[in-house]
Amino acid sequence: QVQLVESGGGSVQAGGSLKLSCAASGFSFSTCGMGWYRQVPGKERELVSFISSDGGTSYADSVKGRFTITKDNRMSRLYLQMNSLKTDDAAVYLCAADVLLTTRGAYCVRGEKVWGKGTQVTVSS
Repeated sequence: QVQLVESGGGSVQAGGSLKLSCAASGFSFSTCGMGWYRQVPGKERELVSFISSDGGTSYADSVKGRFTITKDNRMSRLYLQMNSLKTDDAAVYLCAADVLLTTRGAYCVRGEKVWGKGTQVTVSS
């Protein structure tokens, strides 16, 4: 059973920091691409950052230089360090794995997505 469980969200003042964590299970974490997305009511879900199986990273322009995505393959955990937070960063942050679920099991497939339930980040001015 594939599970993604986010934690680490909360309320912070602008300029502050938070570190999000995503605990993954049920698939080959080290061989799948992983990403952090964020969702604001009334807006489309936005890709914040992505890390490939070989550790390559990418970021949305709006978070470059402030956010850092990392992963711990041994612990099957994905992280997002968020610094210099802005009020525009407030959202529900979701962890996603490039995983395709089939009757035979879970497989890493780029473009397919399994989602966590998200963790709320609130940033006050």
